[in-house]
Amino acid sequence: MFNITKKSIQWGNETLTLESGRIARQADGTVIATLGETSVMANVTFNKSAKPGQDFFPLTVHYQERTYAAGKIPGGFFKREGRPSEKETLTSRLIDRPIRPLFVEGFKNEVLVVCTVLSHDLVNEPDVLAMIAASAALTISGVPFMGPIAAARVGYANGAYVLNPDCDDMVKLRDNPEQRLDLVVAGTADAVMMVESEAYELTEAEMLGAVKFAHESIQPVIDLIIDFAEDCAKEPFAFDAPDYSALLARLKTLGEAQMRAAFGLRDKQARVNAIGEARTAIKAQLTEDELADKNLDAAMKSLEASILRGDIINGAPRIDGRDTRTIRPITCETSVLPRAHGSALFTRGETQSLCVATLGTGDDEQFVDALTGTFKQNFLLHYNFPPYSVGEVGRMGSPGRREIGHGKLAWRALQAVLPAATDFPYTIRMVSEITESNGSSSMATVCGGSLSMMDAGVPLKAPVAGVAMGLILEDDGRFAVLTDILGDEDHLGDMDFKVAGTTAGITSLQMDIKVAGITFEIMEQALAQAKDGRLHILGEMAKALTSANAFSQYAPKIETMQIPTDKIREVIGSGGKVIREIVEVSGAKVDINDDGTIKIASNDQAAIKKAYDMIWSIVAEPELGKVYTGTVVKIVDFGAFVNFFGKRDGLVHVSQIASKRLNHPSDALKEGQEVKVKLLGFDERGKVRLAMKMVDQETGEEIVEKKEEKTE
Repeated sequence: MFNITKKSIQWGNETLTLESGRIARQADGTVIATLGETSVMANVTFNKSAKPGQDFFPLTVHYQERTYAAGKIPGGFFKREGRPSEKETLTSRLIDRPIRPLFVEGFKNEVLVVCTVLSHDLVNEPDVLAMIAASAALTISGVPFMGPIAAARVGYANGAYVLNPDCDDMVKLRDNPEQRLDLVVAGTADAVMMVESEAYELTEAEMLGAVKFAHESIQPVIDLIIDFAEDCAKEPFAFDAPDYSALLARLKTLGEAQMRAAFGLRDKQARVNAIGEARTAIKAQLTEDELADKNLDAAMKSLEASILRGDIINGAPRIDGRDTRTIRPITCETSVLPRAHGSALFTRGETQSLCVATLGTGDDEQFVDALTGTFKQNFLLHYNFPPYSVGEVGRMGSPGRREIGHGKLAWRALQAVLPAATDFPYTIRMVSEITESNGSSSMATVCGGSLSMMDAGVPLKAPVAGVAMGLILEDDGRFAVLTDILGDEDHLGDMDFKVAGTTAGITSLQMDIKVAGITFEIMEQALAQAKDGRLHILGEMAKALTSANAFSQYAPKIETMQIPTDKIREVIGSGGKVIREIVEVSGAKVDINDDGTIKIASNDQAAIKKAYDMIWSIVAEPELGKVYTGTVVKIVDFGAFVNFFGKRDGLVHVSQIASKRLNHPSDALKEGQEVKVKLLGFDERGKVRLAMKMVDQETGEEIVEKKEEKTE
């Protein structure tokens, strides 16, 4: 019944296995990839013809985590997987980015790639494995895919690169000082296709070394996929790439001069309008058959690309007049919103981000329900890209893949410099509103986000800036690396290479390309130019702010205290009775962690002190020999019980009430009376012994007996 193909290799510390032919046999290509005990199934289907009028490549990638993979039931009231989580969305993008450029040019049939996590051993991360499974499934499906690719994750601990580090090492990287890198690299046998990373101020040489290490590490996986495909690949789908060279020549004849003049305009909106007019003018001169040609849009894009790319590669200025290394003019403003805790407006040319930082308490932390377990995040970054930012009319909705991806990139760049939670016990939410866009709004978010958090009083280790690099790569091997790319240079260029970091090193690196890979020579030059650009931007940012401002009066104040873990139960009380009383009486927010850390938050310092004192009275232990003010709560024949420390009572024996003999304690005391007592100690049964007679009841000072001097 089954025609199973199975291949394995030893990869790092685990066995990597590819299997096909047993499950999902109706898909065009299905592969189950297993590393250790983590398994991911990738399914590929594609239409055998393109939709009429289709002018783009409709590739869709879905990565989905099933909680059964880790033996869990989904959290929340609705006990089934719902809309994609942030992790699933980001991984879908991660898989899409390296495979998309490798489809044959002109192929516009719809392709669907679905990657499902079937098993998770909580050691091997499934995202890299999903990329390998998707690559293998595409390779055997028959779709015109110029792969295969493979991927690897690299860590950097104690000066050494680590292949596919354990999940635990990558979760909350900020809390793991030995581990300084989480890098994912995808590539073909010859070149790198995609880079995604979170780093902790690594140098350019260290990052390049990590990418090289990853590329070397994926070579056995690529060989495995090729060997696997030789046994089970389907016949290649018959597809001939379209030849529109004649149509392109015709377009050049009709309108190259007008199009070149349009690209010569420096202002973006004027340039966009002029390019639109040039397109209309060219189309007006075409015949009906030429207008109906399905390759018209591709030919028009090729005309535009040839003008923009050709000028740059030949040494001419870019479309806005800059050379390849110059960054557009930068303006930085802080405290632009009066009621926000921290705000900044970062403008670089025609790209602008309004970044707003808000400080919250432990109640505001985000719970993340992952396969590896539920954890909390105290740093949130949300990126919004409204249509007006590019002068367009469009629909507004919930964040899409692009917004989530750009936000996560900025999050990775900034979280490397955040203070430790023990030093700064606030939840930080940073929101980036992209108000103008013409190239690299995610890097503007990094710059503006850094400024807004410093404006809010967050003690960052160092300011962070980011810059986007582009690439023009010609068939003859000539190339030009562009610093601070425009939207058109991103759209018509070959690479989007984003680098963020401090003066000390890189905190985040992301690379996407549109060609079949780039060399390490190009990457090295891009990193060097990016460093120069980053340092320039940091210098411009320093003109606005160089260190953390004072706290906003509208931000909550938080005080932290540490109590023994065995006292947590007492502070909470039965059914939360005690903690509710503390919150109600003091008016402050109180958050208790399992390790005994208590965060007390309020805009009113008096409320914080009240809550602190109430908690301290519960958890503190009385000191021997110290004088306390207490209240008589009960009088008995042999003494009086005094409440002297929180809810703690002790006995003042009748002999310890006064220096003179008393017939009964009631001769000197009455219930409710305030008295000064000294803690003498504890008897063999743990009962508290107190004394009054050696304490001045007026002043609370201990009475010291003076010895009379002997007279000679």
